Amino acid sequence: METDKKIEGKEHFHGSDLEKIEQAFGIPKEKIVGFGANVNPLGISPKLKKELANQLDVITAYPDPDYRELRKHIAAYAGCLPKQILVGNGCTELISLFIQARKPEEALIVSPTYSEYEREVRLLGGQVRYYALEEARDFRLDPEDFSKALRRETQLLIICNPNNPTSTASSPEEMAKLLSICRDRNIFVIIDETYAEFAPEGFSVSCVKLLDAYDNFVILRGISKFFAAPGLRLGYAMTSNRSLLSLVKERQNPWSLNSLADAAGALMFTDADYIQKTRELISSERERIYRELLTWKNVKVYKPYANFILVRILKEGINSYNVFLHAIQRGWMLRDCSNFPGLTDETFFRFCFMMPEQNTALLACLRELLE
Repeated sequence: METDKKIEGKEHFHGSDLEKIEQAFGIPKEKIVGFGANVNPLGISPKLKKELANQLDVITAYPDPDYRELRKHIAAYAGCLPKQILVGNGCTELISLFIQARKPEEALIVSPTYSEYEREVRLLGGQVRYYALEEARDFRLDPEDFSKALRRETQLLIICNPNNPTSTASSPEEMAKLLSICRDRNIFVIIDETYAEFAPEGFSVSCVKLLDAYDNFVILRGISKFFAAPGLRLGYAMTSNRSLLSLVKERQNPWSLNSLADAAGALMFTDADYIQKTRELISSERERIYRELLTWKNVKVYKPYANFILVRILKEGINSYNVFLHAIQRGWMLRDCSNFPGLTDETFFRFCFMMPEQNTALLACLRELLE
C-alpha cells in the first residue's frame, strides 16, 4: 500500500496551487493557464453569471433546510428522483459524511486516484487497501479480476468513474457487474462521478440508471469541474438507500449549503446552451488531442473519457517533473502525477483540455521536449 508523498527534492503542485506556483516561480497567478485544475475552460454558466447577481437578497434568509427546489433541478438534470438526492458543501463534505456513516474497518480504493478518500477512512480508524489499475491494461478496470481483490474484511469500496488521473472509465454495464459482486458480499460502494458529465456523446459512464436496481451504492458529484464553480461549494449525492440517506442527513450540519449556492442550482442546471457547448468543446478537443498524441513516438496515452488526458513519457532521460518545469516556464501549469499512488515511477503527467488555441500552444511546448 502506498500513500501520497512528496518526492525528495521536488515540490508537487495541485491544480489549485496557483499561489504556491506564483511564489515558487515568480509567475503572477493571473498569467498561469491551469491545465492541472480540470475545470471547464468556458468558465461559469452565462445564465448563472447574469442572474445570480439579481438574487443577492437571498442571503438575508436561511435556505430551505431540505433544499426541495434545488433537489428538483438536480433530479431533472441528472435523471433521478428528488428523494434520492442529498446536497452538501461540495463533494468533500459528502465524501466525509458517507464514509463516517459507513465507518468501515477496511476500505478498498481503486487507484491511482484522489487522496481524500484514504484520509477520511484513516481519520475514523479504518484500514485502507488499494486495488491498482494496471498500466498493462491501459488502466481499465476488469470486474472479474477485481472481484479477486475483495476480502471478507472489506466493507467499503471507493471508485472514481471516470477516474482521476487516468481519465479511463467503466461502462454502466461493467459497473453493474461490480455492484452485483459487492452486494453479494455486503460491500457498500461509493462512486465519485465528478467527471462523468464530460463523457463522450453516446457513451454515458454514469450509474444513475442503476439506482433503482441497487441500493448498495451512492453516486457523488459536484459543480467545481463541469460548471467551473468550485467557490460555491455545491455537491450532491444520489442513492436509493433511503435509510442511509436519512442517517447521513441526521449527521449533517443544518444549512450545510448557503443561500447563494441554493439559488445557483436553479440557474446552472437549467442552462442547456452552456451544458451543450461544454460537451461539444470537450468532445472535440479530447478527440483532436488524443489522436495527435497517438502519433508521438516518445509518449503513450490512454483513451480519455473525462476532460483531461494521462500521458506516459517514453523518452529516456525525461521525467514528469522535467515536463512540468518546461511547461510552467511558459505559464502552462500541468500535473506531475508522480505522487499519485500507483504512478510513482515519475513518467506520468496529466493535463486538461482548455480552449483550442491554448491546447495547441501546450502541445507545441510539449513537442519541444518530447519529440
